[in-house]
Amino acid sequence: MDWEENIVAEPDITALVDVTALASFLDGALGNHAETTVEKHIAGFSNETFYVYRGGAEYVLRRPPRGPLLPTAHDVAREFRFLKALHGTAARVPRPVVLCEDASVIGAPFYLMERQHGFVIRAELPAALQSMDDRRRIGEEMVDALAELHSVDWAKAGLQGKSEGYIERQLKRWQSQADLTVGKVRELPGLAEVSSWLGANCPATGDSTVVHGDFKLDNVMFAPSAPARLIAIFDWEMATIGDPLADLGWLLHTWGRPDVVVPGEAIPLTAEPGFLTRDELAARYAEKTGRQLRNFPFYHAMALWKLAIILEGLYVHYKTGTASNPGAAEFETRVPALIRRAALVIERAANT
Repeated sequence: MDWEENIVAEPDITALVDVTALASFLDGALGNHAETTVEKHIAGFSNETFYVYRGGAEYVLRRPPRGPLLPTAHDVAREFRFLKALHGTAARVPRPVVLCEDASVIGAPFYLMERQHGFVIRAELPAALQSMDDRRRIGEEMVDALAELHSVDWAKAGLQGKSEGYIERQLKRWQSQADLTVGKVRELPGLAEVSSWLGANCPATGDSTVVHGDFKLDNVMFAPSAPARLIAIFDWEMATIGDPLADLGWLLHTWGRPDVVVPGEAIPLTAEPGFLTRDELAARYAEKTGRQLRNFPFYHAMALWKLAIILEGLYVHYKTGTASNPGAAEFETRVPALIRRAALVIERAANT
């Protein structure tokens, strides 16, 4: 799907972006004066995204949604910091342009990055990438781009982070998010049991790399023509330094036919013929990086648990009228389904 297909026609964006104030800020930040126009982009469920047109240049603006935010969530400064550090390395990232942490300019902190043109693949393949060869290449490109990201010397790139205890910190962080979200609009049976199992089965952390935190098919962009070529990784708000297998586990849990199918859940596009299997993705990653996928039930269950907590936070935004995407309504049933899947992954791990 091309990003252009998700532009809202003549949107009312004044509540989210003060265009006059934005233009004035960019006049100073970019060192030129130019007419500035803005279009709202609808896709994804997290930070608000806009296209900014200025003097023949095209940018993407990212800002948090309206309403109360969970601690550390929707952190556009984090996104910008990682983009700035990774641009020019082996990582496939768009060029960051400017960060504004002064919420008084447009009503929230925001940043601009250079706009890329291509396909963000969600529920269907673009006509240009329908072949069996391109379906295979899509998986290969996903793994290769992830391996390249994990090869970056994060300290040399100017990033800071803790190289030990990543998994423990992740469990603590997302449990704290769950504590703030669960019960706001409903209870979530089974979540506490999954949390307890994860805490009791935490694996030892190996080497540390940049971790994207949400690496999946619809957070990357492919070039607009064959052969399939991944040109940019987006949505860095959960990026950190930690266990690279968390990224691989996250990718694999979104890929192919689920090991346990929950009734009513859509089967991912990547389950169709021609796409690499999860085992083939894991084998390619091991070949590219020299790492072996260990303790996959843990990483699989953690990914499902973490996603359930994230989506429940977005569902709360939907129920309170501050969601960036009205599609968050689907999380009413999707979040409990994710918890059931995590519980079934744990049950199967105990029986093997």
